[in-house]
Amino acid sequence: MDAFIFQIMTGFATGSIYASVALALVIIFRSTHELNLAQGEMAMFSTFVAWQLIEFNVPYWGAFAITLVFSFFAGMLIERILVRPAQNGNPLTAVAIFVGLMLIINGMAGWIFGFTMRDFPSPFENLFTGLPVALSGHEIGMLAVVFTMLLLIFLFFRFTPLGLALRAVAVNPESCRLVGISVNRMLAIGWGLAAMIGSVAGMMAAPILFLDPHMMAFIMTYGLAAAVLGGLDSPLGAIIAGLLLGVMENLAGAYVVGPELKLPLALLVIFSVLVFRPRGLMGHVVIKRV
Repeated sequence: MDAFIFQIMTGFATGSIYASVALALVIIFRSTHELNLAQGEMAMFSTFVAWQLIEFNVPYWGAFAITLVFSFFAGMLIERILVRPAQNGNPLTAVAIFVGLMLIINGMAGWIFGFTMRDFPSPFENLFTGLPVALSGHEIGMLAVVFTMLLLIFLFFRFTPLGLALRAVAVNPESCRLVGISVNRMLAIGWGLAAMIGSVAGMMAAPILFLDPHMMAFIMTYGLAAAVLGGLDSPLGAIIAGLLLGVMENLAGAYVVGPELKLPLALLVIFSVLVFRPRGLMGHVVIKRV
């Protein structure tokens, strides 16, 4: 029983990372109806920025804050330079842009920082040592950081004028233009916010996975699976599905398929949801008049 509870708890810890990546994907999809396939690489590059700042003797939380700001403006810049010009073009153009962006960021990270695996420090290693739980100090701290971030995002979207404007643009951009809301500015802010969320996921995952340019490949797959499972237009669904997928992955890896088949399990979730419930667990049904 203790081993079973441990698998569930560690599943929540890893699932919180999947939920963060899934939420970043959903935020962009709701506003642009496009999947940012480079979300994982953006998070990886931001994590390298944080690592470099720490190497320059910047305190961890100072590097964390600077990285969030860097990620926000980098996301806005990507939206302005690469995404906005292709906004009304062929959907395949957007796919090509995101695939190209993924390869460019991966190559830049390797060129600037190298392809060697690096240790990424955790501020939680020596904390929470006296608690009667099986999780490591970093896993407990990771859960605290991610859930605090998710709570702040909920409060931002629910109670602030800017958050309400972002939600309105995602639902009906044409009406927002009529009432004076700058849709382009809201889209840029949405991209910046998604990049920030992804950077938090990267910085929390790096102490477990080690830091290298391919660090986020598996996490991006699980995050995409969680986004599809929860519903690509449902932020709450993305969070719930990410946590659920983390627990399912741990339990299946420990008791059913083994650790070697955990990644195919995530792909199986994507295929199954797309076939039997394309809108996901909490996605909305869209009815269009012809």
